[in-house]
Amino acid sequence: MKHLLLVVTASIAAYKAADLAHAFVKAGVDVHVIMTKNATNFIHPLTFETLTQHKCLIDTFDRNFDYSVEHISLAKQSDLVMVAPASADIVGKLANGIADDMATTTIMACTCPVLIAPAMNTNMYLNPIFQDNMKKLASYGYRELKPVSGLLACGDVGTGKFPPVDELFEEGMLYLSHDHDLAGRKVLVTAGPTEEALDPIRFLTNHSTGRMGYAIARSAARRGAEVTLITGKTNLKDPKGVELVHIVSAQDMADAVFKRSEEEDIMIFAAAVADYRPTTIAPEKIKKSDEDFSIPMERTIDILNTVGHNRPAKPQYIVGFAMESENLLDNASAKLDKKGADMIVANSIRDTGAGFGTDTNKVVLLTREGSTDLPLMSKDEVGDRILDQALIALS
Repeated sequence: MKHLLLVVTASIAAYKAADLAHAFVKAGVDVHVIMTKNATNFIHPLTFETLTQHKCLIDTFDRNFDYSVEHISLAKQSDLVMVAPASADIVGKLANGIADDMATTTIMACTCPVLIAPAMNTNMYLNPIFQDNMKKLASYGYRELKPVSGLLACGDVGTGKFPPVDELFEEGMLYLSHDHDLAGRKVLVTAGPTEEALDPIRFLTNHSTGRMGYAIARSAARRGAEVTLITGKTNLKDPKGVELVHIVSAQDMADAVFKRSEEEDIMIFAAAVADYRPTTIAPEKIKKSDEDFSIPMERTIDILNTVGHNRPAKPQYIVGFAMESENLLDNASAKLDKKGADMIVANSIRDTGAGFGTDTNKVVLLTREGSTDLPLMSKDEVGDRILDQALIALS
C-alpha cells in the first residue's frame, strides 16, 4: 500500500481537500492529513478523520497519539506529500527553512516527492515575492501544481483558483498507484481513430474512442515510463505525465511513429488506423446527384508491419492489436507472424463488454510462446498486463 501525506492549509479551497482525500482512499491509498491551525477555520478535522480513519494532526505537541516522534514517523512512511491547498504562508516558510508547526516540520523531514497546489487571490499569487519563493522550492525539487484561472472566492477573476480535484488526483496517482518499474523506459502508444478526407466536408473513419490506448499510456506513466501518446481525435481527457501528439490521418500517425520509433523501448499500437483512403481528395464538396457513387481507394501504409520489420539494434518490444468478428485466434496468429510483432492483443467485437466505447475489455494476449486468455477487466488492468509482459521480455 502507498502512503500519502496530505497537508491542508488556510485557504477557502480547503473544503475541496476532503474530496481529494476521499478519492485517494477509494483508490486504495493510505492517507494521513495534517492541517495548519488556521485551516481548521475552514473545515473541521473530523471530516478528514472520518474519511481516512486516521487522526488528523494539527498540534506538534499533541499528546493524544501513540508514542513516537510523530512528524518523523509520518515523514518516513510517506511516498508522496501533497500540500493542497497551499497558502502563501506555508510556501514562504518552506522556501526559507522555517519549521514552526506540525505541517512545516513534517514536510521538511520528508525525503519523498512534494507537490504544492497553491490557491489564493490573484494578486497574492502573482506577487513577485511569492513567485520567487516558488522558484526557490522548485530548485529544491518541489513541484508546483499550478492554479487555474477563473472566478475566485473573493470575487476577482484571474489565476489562483484551486485546480480541479480529479486533476490533482491524477497527478498524485503518478506517484502512488504503482511501483516505478518502468522508470528509464520509453513507451510509445497509439490510440483512437484516423480520419481519411474525401472532400473538404467529409471523411472516412471508425468507431474507436481511444479508451484502450489512453488506458495503456496512463498505466505506463504511472509506472514511471517516459510516455508518448500519438492519438487521433477523441473526447478523452489528456492523461497526466504523457507527451501527446495529435494526428488526423493514417499518414500523420505513420510519420509521428517513424520519427520516434528507433528510440522507444516499448511500442503499443492500439489505434484503429484506416487500412484504405480515398485515392484523391476532391478540392470542393462532392455534390449529390441521381447517380450511384463509388470511391476509388488505395492502401495506407502499414505502420505495425513497417516497424516490426525495421527494428533498431537495441532490444525493443512491439505490440499490435487485432479486433476481429470471426476466427479470432487464427487471424491474430497470422497477424503476429506477418507483422513481426512480439505480441498481438486480440479481442472480438462479439464479446459483451469488449471493443469500442467501453471501459472494460476481454482479450487474448498472443505471443510466440503461447496465448493467455484474460477475463473481462478494466482497460487499465488490461494495459498493466500488457506492460507486465513487455517488461518481462525486456528484462
